Amino acid sequence: MLEVNRKPDIPEEGLAIAEAARRTGVSVHTLRYYERAGLVVTTLDRTAGGWRRYHRLDLDWILVCTRLRATGMPIRSIRRYAELVAAGRGNEEERLALLEAHRAEVTARLAEIQSNLALIDHKIDVYRGRLAAGDADQLWAPTPPG
Repeated sequence: MLEVNRKPDIPEEGLAIAEAARRTGVSVHTLRYYERAGLVVTTLDRTAGGWRRYHRLDLDWILVCTRLRATGMPIRSIRRYAELVAAGRGNEEERLALLEAHRAEVTARLAEIQSNLALIDHKIDVYRGRLAAGDADQLWAPTPPG
């Protein structure tokens, strides 16, 4: 599994939610939301007073969730993935299919971004060339109707 910003080891009793938030880079609100939304694959430990306690597995899983979200995976898909992982062995093909479908979507978005970046690079080259040639004032600019 991916490693969360390796800080000192997690104590055996786990971490309070504020420390878990700090280590994962998400807010306390987001951690609570992930639990309510069914994105957490384990039942979080709680103290006798009911406070959440996070362990390494929890932090590593939160990192997976945040990376999937950052790549645009919908919450319902992350929830489905979490359900499959929590269910244990026997559904690996479905997990793989879910991840491959998401990868294809991310790859398509990256291709679109690369195409847009190519247009921006072209415009930068045009401006640099015109400025170097001293005729940047010849670049097209809309004129108000007159």
